[in-house]
Amino acid sequence: MRALRRILVTALVAVTGLTQAVPAQQASIGASPKSMIEPVYDGYQFPTQALHYDAEWRLWKAGSAMIKIQSGPGELHHITATAESSGAVAVLYRVQDRLESYFDRRTNCSDRIIKHSEEGFHMRETTLKFEPTRGKSVLDERNLRNGETKHLETDSPACVTDVLSGMFYLASQRLEPGAVHLFPLNDGGKTVDVTAYVEGREDVKTDAGTFHTVRVAIYSGTGALKGRGKVWIWYTDDAHLPVQMRSRLFWGTMTLRLARIEK
Repeated sequence: MRALRRILVTALVAVTGLTQAVPAQQASIGASPKSMIEPVYDGYQFPTQALHYDAEWRLWKAGSAMIKIQSGPGELHHITATAESSGAVAVLYRVQDRLESYFDRRTNCSDRIIKHSEEGFHMRETTLKFEPTRGKSVLDERNLRNGETKHLETDSPACVTDVLSGMFYLASQRLEPGAVHLFPLNDGGKTVDVTAYVEGREDVKTDAGTFHTVRVAIYSGTGALKGRGKVWIWYTDDAHLPVQMRSRLFWGTMTLRLARIEK
């Protein structure tokens, strides 16, 4: 059930469980793009509103999530995301998480991500820092129940996204139907290449309104849940706000829909 936290917080948190299979539409694409982080396209502005979502699992309300971007120190942007289970799902599996990601607004490179996770009987504090000059990601984790700690250093490219900033990295790119974006993502272990394929345009209705969107399928050929699920994000076709996210995993489908926008 840890995947519950992943989709509650953000669809990109589910990247560690994305499908290996390529969408059928991509069969017509020729040469594969090179995995890299592209800068923000001209004219794009990162959203400053707080985005509130309701989560649904098997027709039950599963919980809620909130995502907000603010200016951080220097050239960094600061993303805050929270997730909390509710209703019958909370009885089965309690989730109360908070994630904070810092990334360079000019280059889209992640600087660090901080996680406070309360999931069932698991309670952890995790910090993942990226050190491009050393080519390393440095993870420090503490189990809040028994005090055990873990320190892990792994090789990492000079510029990567994390599981939270990755969603807004995609938002900062041109999302025309048929486009493919391949980029590296690191969540404290081996860096994986994530592929995002813009499947097409679609109108999406949520409690926050009806939106003209582009639907993006996201997947990876590696990771802990390789080949066991699919993830989609629906971005508005103007400001690229994520208004709907869906994760289809082996235990069922979880959908996040935008409930309201807080200015």
